[in-house]
Amino acid sequence: MSNASKKKKALLLGVGLDNDGHKRLTTGPNFALVGGSQETHEQMTEKAIKINEKLKARGKQLETVTREEFDDIAQEVGLKKVPPPKSSR
Repeated sequence: MSNASKKKKALLLGVGLDNDGHKRLTTGPNFALVGGSQETHEQMTEKAIKINEKLKARGKQLETVTREEFDDIAQEVGLKKVPPPKSSR
């Protein structure tokens, strides 16, 4: 296998769960956003663009940031990390 075929890829995927009857899809170089009301879709688009701006300012690409760096960037643009649900054992 060549080095080119081993290159890491990363993609932000945003899914809007609210709906106003319109189908929406926005893609960028490293993101795909689907669904949502107009307001939700606009917010997802804004966040994806801001994440890319922050990555560029750090001289990074989505494929090259650590999970911690991504969490920091996500928090900077207003995204909140939701903890997983507690197990009910």
